[in-house]
Amino acid sequence: MVHLGLAATLLAAPAFTQVEAVCAEREALLTSLSREYSEAPKELGLANNGNVVELLTTRDGRTWTMLMTRPDGTSCVMAAGEAWEAVPAQMAGGQPM
Repeated sequence: MVHLGLAATLLAAPAFTQVEAVCAEREALLTSLSREYSEAPKELGLANNGNVVELLTTRDGRTWTMLMTRPDGTSCVMAAGEAWEAVPAQMAGGQPM
């Protein structure tokens, strides 16, 4: 009976848990990421919705963070990880950039 109860609980649980995004003023996040991880802005782009998407990495790519900043200046951490590597231009599209 215990196994049936556990199975029902597992089947009813969502496949993943949604985590609330970490958001703050952009300058506060940049200061924190610099101090705690030695990350600095490396790349950025403008999204279709007017938000700025920004990649921060350490010099050696050991860690990285992806931020999205709204027009009001609020930034949210969209993703973070380890072992960031730049793709050589030949791999990106077959032609040197």
